[in-house]
Amino acid sequence: MKFISHLTQRTALFAVLCSSALLWGCSSTPLNTDVPVESRTPTSPAGAASSGSQSKVTPVDLTANSASNSSASTQGLTKVFYFDFDSYALKDEYRSAVEGHGKALSADRKKRMAVQGHTDERGGREYNLALGQKRAEAVMKSLVLMGAVDTQVEAVSFGEERPAAQGSNEAAWAKNRRVELSDK
Repeated sequence: MKFISHLTQRTALFAVLCSSALLWGCSSTPLNTDVPVESRTPTSPAGAASSGSQSKVTPVDLTANSASNSSASTQGLTKVFYFDFDSYALKDEYRSAVEGHGKALSADRKKRMAVQGHTDERGGREYNLALGQKRAEAVMKSLVLMGAVDTQVEAVSFGEERPAAQGSNEAAWAKNRRVELSDK
């Protein structure tokens, strides 16, 4: 019993000494207040012209993507995204379509979308509902990262209940492992 008490006291003493050494080391480092602050003000266009170099950056007009043309910008974009077996990772081939839908939602805050997750028939009902939800949430998170607001998109899972293709082969299963976007 005395050994355990003695061990506990030594551990506590060691912790106090380590904390003190850490605080002493941090407090002894002086702050260097003599370092000049970097100026982030843009240089004047006249100064740039005098050096002989011109900017080749094209300005972007953010007001051009108004709500009136946002619905037209989603035309031609796929609204169905397919997934690998037992996966909810969005494939790189769909990134540009998700970006287009996200920007359209960002431009028109009144627009709403349902993100519907689906699976093939393999796996239990509960598992497939959970996997469909994860797929829908993966696409929803990508839409939010591209400018949509959480309240504009709703992720819902149908699991294996609404197959796009009938059959018990790889071709049918591949068409059923999907997320579909639909306007609300």
